[in-house]
Amino acid sequence: MRKHLEIFPVTGLPEVAAGDDLAALIADGTDLRDGDVVSVTSKIVSKAEGRVTYGTRQEAIDAELVRVVAQRGETRIVQTRHGLVMAAAGTDTSNTAPGTVLLLPVDPDESARLLRTALKERYDVNVGIVITDTLGRPWRNGQTDLAIGAAGVRVVEDLRGTTDSHGNVLAVTEPALADEIAGASELVKGKADGVPVAVLRGLDDVVLPADEHGPGARALVRDAEFDMFSLGTREAARAAVLEQKAPSGPREVDPAVWAGLVRDDVRLEVGDNAVTVSGEEAVAVGIVAEKLAVLLHAEGYGVTVRTGPGSEATVTFGSRSR
Repeated sequence: MRKHLEIFPVTGLPEVAAGDDLAALIADGTDLRDGDVVSVTSKIVSKAEGRVTYGTRQEAIDAELVRVVAQRGETRIVQTRHGLVMAAAGTDTSNTAPGTVLLLPVDPDESARLLRTALKERYDVNVGIVITDTLGRPWRNGQTDLAIGAAGVRVVEDLRGTTDSHGNVLAVTEPALADEIAGASELVKGKADGVPVAVLRGLDDVVLPADEHGPGARALVRDAEFDMFSLGTREAARAAVLEQKAPSGPREVDPAVWAGLVRDDVRLEVGDNAVTVSGEEAVAVGIVAEKLAVLLHAEGYGVTVRTGPGSEATVTFGSRSR
């Protein structure tokens, strides 16, 4: 059982620029010991690696994403090439020169391995490294730091098959140690304090031997086949109803959005607050009307479907709930 944990900031670090030696900067700023875990904000890793681009943030997001998960206006939740699902692909325009955008490290796990190796070779100290970034969470307000890169630490503690204090067998319990380390370290780093590095002491049981880097934070990324929420509500509805990949364009109600529903034997008449569906076959009209209702509901509208005389249905939508 872990008895005592200390977390302290590494202060006095200079502004990091491309080519700077992070190992030297960190070692000069603190007295590292075997078994310490060093938490490093991804921003200074990116700066040291020259991960800065020119242009707009939207252009940077386009270059970094592999798919759009959800979008509201200009705000995009996307999956990056790292497998991370996050707002704006982790790009940042704060604390960087005007007209530039800071990108995530190309390979945060490799960055962590290189930093750990440098600290061991030069200062003969065996530490774990966690590279952090700030993410929002589904169903939760606010943001917290999570691990996007790691080396020399157990990133997950697998408690499956063990028993709790009442003798119950644990079936799914896997604490994300690297994320817990990232969140704890943020308590002493702080976004506005200019403290990008923290040291956690008392986690010797989490730090791996010097010749083992471990699987890295990549092991925390859930595979798509096990992801029950791989799309936003709107995107999932469109992908299911329209049988196509979720579009990355505007999310306002637009008659063109529903074009994929139109059949040769069904007609759509779009009004201000209603869509009239008509055709020769009542079943075909009903199918299209219900699909429209699903799509409109996913857009946040209150929806009512009413059948009319003959083969006609009206889909009425009220004010948006979000």
